[in-house]
Amino acid sequence: MANRLRPVELDFIDSAPVRLVFTRDMSATPDAVFHALNDDVPGWAEWFSAVTSARSLDDGSRRDIRLKGGGHFLETVIAAKAAEVYAYRIDVTNAPGARAMAEEWRLIPVGGGTRVQWTFAADGTAVFKGVVRVARPGLGRAFREAVTALDRRLAG
Repeated sequence: MANRLRPVELDFIDSAPVRLVFTRDMSATPDAVFHALNDDVPGWAEWFSAVTSARSLDDGSRRDIRLKGGGHFLETVIAAKAAEVYAYRIDVTNAPGARAMAEEWRLIPVGGGTRVQWTFAADGTAVFKGVVRVARPGLGRAFREAVTALDRRLAG
């Protein structure tokens, strides 16, 4: 059931066999977005519809994430630079065929807001990599909806 993944660092984001990159602009500042990503982990379930539960562990250095459909991730934060980048690797998951996964949220100031670039990086069996590639449109839609919901949340 639980699949322990290969521990990867930030360089995996650029070198992974499968990389899905999505971008969306927000009116919120990079500081506000970073705070929502890093400091309000339970809040993810309020704005990212795929997330049903998010808990911060070990003083924020790890996370326990549960997704709709039963997905489960235990993660380690690998980069947290205020108003610039928030990234984590998945250490344990119930996703079959996964060997290594990491995600990066890069925050780029644009005007008075933020351009959010989300990179989903993965390695695994051929079937797993194929499934991730096929899931690209759905992951992109989930990202766009999540960023839009987060922007509304931060504005309120």
